[in-house]
Amino acid sequence: MGKNTGDKKIEELLKRGVAEINVREHLEERIKKGEKLRVKFGIDPTGPDIHLGNAIPIRKLRQFQDLGHKVVFLIGDFTARIGDTSDKTAIRQPMSEEEIAENMKTYKKQLAKILDLDKTEFVYNSEWLDRLTYKEILKLQSLFTVAQMVERENFHDRFSAKKPIGLQEFSYPLMQGYDSVAIKADVEIGGTDQTFNMMAGRDIQRVYGQEPQDVMTLRLLEGTDGRKMSKSYGNIIKIMDEPNDMYGKIMSMKDESMVNYFILCTDISMEEIQEFEKELREERVNPRNIKVRLAKEIVKIYHGEGAAAEAEKEFERVFRNKELPSEIEEIKLEVGKCGILDLLVKAKLASSKAEAKRLIVQGGIEVNGKDEKDWHRIIEIEKGEKIILKAGKRKFVQISF
Repeated sequence: MGKNTGDKKIEELLKRGVAEINVREHLEERIKKGEKLRVKFGIDPTGPDIHLGNAIPIRKLRQFQDLGHKVVFLIGDFTARIGDTSDKTAIRQPMSEEEIAENMKTYKKQLAKILDLDKTEFVYNSEWLDRLTYKEILKLQSLFTVAQMVERENFHDRFSAKKPIGLQEFSYPLMQGYDSVAIKADVEIGGTDQTFNMMAGRDIQRVYGQEPQDVMTLRLLEGTDGRKMSKSYGNIIKIMDEPNDMYGKIMSMKDESMVNYFILCTDISMEEIQEFEKELREERVNPRNIKVRLAKEIVKIYHGEGAAAEAEKEFERVFRNKELPSEIEEIKLEVGKCGILDLLVKAKLASSKAEAKRLIVQGGIEVNGKDEKDWHRIIEIEKGEKIILKAGKRKFVQISF
């Protein structure tokens, strides 16, 4: 006999996209006994957008919600003033309270695409971290050694390279750990880059007389360039991206990332994903066809089935049939002579003339459907004329004069 629905949901919760659970047996036992757990996830509002990499733990939170557990969504409005350096190679610039408040404005709207907000408790860690006394801070600091901190990979690399490490950076895992005390977390989830910080929470909870939280680390997602998805790298796919942009970004990513995306970003069953993986490995299918399915599934989650179907049609029209997009941004400029570099900057297809030159040299610019090779080119424009500029694979602008 097969497993019942409840067992399958628990297995999916504990396995899908999960790198490690500390302590797995303890967490599984509590879930199967029917305990209602407080599940913590924190995010620092260091930017206004939630991307697919951020969405992985949020989707895991939804699985906890569907099993009846309480999600505690922690917004790190205090810790954002320092910034987590778990995956950073340099000191983060401190953020102002105004920047943090601005970034937080649209968070709940974005989260509503994944979480049941009525079943979500929102907390802000400034509520307790602002009130910590120096005596309490010393108590937290006494739990860890400098050696423990410097052994962390990013700190070790920076120390070896004689790059500066700010003392405030050592405080970040202490504050994240104290967050778990403040909200009485039973479970904390995060990416593998958060392991040290989350495990610190277990040590700090013990000192405050609480049962240590179980820690669930989740696999990280690659960005469009194959590196870890990060705002710092500019390789993100935002969950609020327009359907056509989201679809196009997914279609442009590396084939090797597809299986990971299916596991971490979609609701497709693991059995079907394993079949995709087998077909790709045995070269029984065109990878593009699998990627089309992936792009449609992800767009459907965030924009609906109709938008996913329209995005597919638009992509086929522009990239397979070499037609123009159905909607192109239009910019009006004065008639006369204009250098191609200036034209690209005015069209906002390049941030500077140097970038415009680089795009042309690399073969990334088309003018009226033809590759532009000459960055010295001067274009003479007459009244009523229109020019279609294309930068890269997806950026189109129509210039009218």
